Amino acid sequence: MTSDGANNAEDNFAPLRRKKGKKGLLGLFIVVILGAGASYYWLNDDEDLVENQPLLTPVQIGDIENTIAATGSLKPFEIVEVGAQVSGQLLNLYVEAGDEVEEGQLLAEIYANQQEQRVESSRANLAGQEAQLESRSSALQLAQANADRQRRLMAADATSQLDFDNAMNQLAAAQANLTQAQRQIDQSRANLDIEEQELAFTRIVAPISGTVVSVNMTEGRTLNAVQQAPTILTIADLSQMTVEAEISEADISSLSNGMEVYFTTLGGGNRRWSSTLRQILPQPTITNNVVLYTGLFDIENEDSALLPEMTAQIYFVTSAARNVLTVPIGALTFLEGGPASAGSGFNEVMANAGGAQRWI
Repeated sequence: MTSDGANNAEDNFAPLRRKKGKKGLLGLFIVVILGAGASYYWLNDDEDLVENQPLLTPVQIGDIENTIAATGSLKPFEIVEVGAQVSGQLLNLYVEAGDEVEEGQLLAEIYANQQEQRVESSRANLAGQEAQLESRSSALQLAQANADRQRRLMAADATSQLDFDNAMNQLAAAQANLTQAQRQIDQSRANLDIEEQELAFTRIVAPISGTVVSVNMTEGRTLNAVQQAPTILTIADLSQMTVEAEISEADISSLSNGMEVYFTTLGGGNRRWSSTLRQILPQPTITNNVVLYTGLFDIENEDSALLPEMTAQIYFVTSAARNVLTVPIGALTFLEGGPASAGSGFNEVMANAGGAQRWI
């Protein structure tokens, strides 16, 4: 066979190969489509099975509450700003923020040289006046004896009226001088007490037991207590805290003193603290035309888990059902006029107006 004949034979078979190639691609495409459809059906069928599975939960004994929610912050029940009552340089500061202190403990000292000198001067002045008092007391005794003698002589007509009058005048003057000396001593003693108090004020002691929450001054600083007592540090009793709740004016009519209240903190996890409402302050705060009243209640802080200025999420309990059967609200179907409404006692508890419902 010639080469031309071979080429013609190959040309005759080329369409046949192209037809077989197209059929192979078509078959592969069909297989892919069938596989995708099977996967989609299998996945959807599995989702339907998961969605159709019932959610089961047991009926339990628990509490149901109607609450009014509010936010607030924690404050120390007792807090004292310790200041300086005398001027001078802050010589020593013995505590730092976070230290625990006892009532009467020495916290700081102010340079007291001037106060000490005033005390010594007042004591010396008082001692001189007391010595002068003894002299005037002796002069009064002498004047009294002379006056008594002149009375006896005058009764016996043995002295002149002039001598008698002079004796009476000297007695009156001696009595006045003694009284004046006694008043000066009283005044000097009062001045000495003031000077000694000012000297004592140079030693700053703790007025209460608690924790030093802040220190405002440093050693070496000059304090000027002429117009206003400068605050050196602040002590707070953190064993008991007060929660200040911000209550909307729309909810204030539903609250009353003594009602149950509890709160949680951002860092407290699931822990909650319970108390009773102590007081609602009558003066509101108004911010951007929003009227908020302040509610106060106290809480023990024995483990020091609560700190000042913590944010509290507060719930005032307006009504509650304790130790009753509870189921999730999603498990109930409310049909108007149906069986659910016929036995609507539980529904009434769940739908009780007056605030959010809390599951315990």
